[in-house]
Amino acid sequence: MRKLRLAFSLIATTVSIVAAAAVFTALGSVAGPTVPTKNAAGGNLYMQTNEVRNVVVHYRWSASGTLSEVGRVATGGAGSGELSPIYHVKRPNDFEGAGSVILTPDRRLLFTTNAGDNSVSSFAVSKDGELTLLDTKRTGNATSGGAKSLAYAPSSRTLFVVHTFGPDHIRLMSVDGEGKLTPRPEKYSVNTMDWNNRVPTMAVLSPDGKFLFVGSAFDEFPSRKNPDGSLILWIPHKDGALHVIASNAPDPDGIVVFPVGEDGALREASFYDARGASPFYIAFLHNRPDTFVVGYAVSNGVSIGKVDAKGKIAVSALVTLDTSAGVPSELCWLAVSPDDRWVFTTNFGYSDISSYRLDGNVLSVAKDPASPKVPGDGTFRGIDGVVSSGPSDSWLTPDGAYLYQIYGNASKLVGYAIRPDGSLEEVTSAPIPYNSPEGLAGF
Repeated sequence: MRKLRLAFSLIATTVSIVAAAAVFTALGSVAGPTVPTKNAAGGNLYMQTNEVRNVVVHYRWSASGTLSEVGRVATGGAGSGELSPIYHVKRPNDFEGAGSVILTPDRRLLFTTNAGDNSVSSFAVSKDGELTLLDTKRTGNATSGGAKSLAYAPSSRTLFVVHTFGPDHIRLMSVDGEGKLTPRPEKYSVNTMDWNNRVPTMAVLSPDGKFLFVGSAFDEFPSRKNPDGSLILWIPHKDGALHVIASNAPDPDGIVVFPVGEDGALREASFYDARGASPFYIAFLHNRPDTFVVGYAVSNGVSIGKVDAKGKIAVSALVTLDTSAGVPSELCWLAVSPDDRWVFTTNFGYSDISSYRLDGNVLSVAKDPASPKVPGDGTFRGIDGVVSSGPSDSWLTPDGAYLYQIYGNASKLVGYAIRPDGSLEEVTSAPIPYNSPEGLAGF
């Protein structure tokens, strides 16, 4: 464990030096407060329990941010439960992924993965947010415990399904006008010539629908071989050197970009330097379609990226968090405010959330942390050795007023009001199943 922490300390130090050289400093103050408006009416929020009998929970969020559970609808598929397919232990965040519950842009359909049997479920969404199960279909991948992230192209009615296990990491499904799913034969890998057991995290379409971006966590699966049960994250490679299994450390190939054809089929992938280790989450800004932000699980920070008309990307140096508690922070999930002023980061290893301020192309830390730590039951520690409640997916309301965050090991979903300085104030919480819940989407 001492060698592991030293390794991550070296990575974090290197990234911090690069980030400092980029001179990311805040310029000026942000515009007015992000607080509830008088006209706010609330809306709907959805989360999958990821239990063996998987269920989508439907909540309503009010104008004051409070949550009330409306009902639960079975997906017809199996979640992975509390057992992690990657680590083979009971723990929160067993997906190592994001985007397992999504809505179509017209909010008529909701899709969710079922990681336990590699299936996807589709639901009709009524005007008042009620769900009706329409279909559940297997993706076609043989290895169980893999389907975990979704992206949808409305122009071709194509659903992209990312899996933990390869080589067929991405499978496609067609969605008809009634929400019925048809698995397609296409299959795609994010492996490289050097690494054939990579672990992708999530997929997102560029706003113009022309490119599918895929994040990654590991170049090889982690294994538990140390006598104390800690993870071995250094492995010998064919070049004779020891490599950290975190992706993009140092091989510059952590972000994968696929061109998307008019029929939804993917073209040959390009691999890009993410500028940091384990580029876990990618989120496009709402008002600048050529700009995105990246959250890094091992390099403990956030960066800004640009994509051109041909799909070529460039990523800035990272702006990192305070990692004095231990490394890595496992900063994994991001939520971007509707006005693109704020980026909120979920810090899995630290049990809290931090906020970044975005002024044009200048990114700076606003509040670190932005919320108090949420304690779990004390049984889980992150890779950094810190006791954690394992927060995972988050969702920010379209009015920019509230952020909802899953804390799996604490068995609760917490809602925060967003304050003018980027800090978060808890306004509500709801009980959820222990450790397994994943995915948030709403309107």
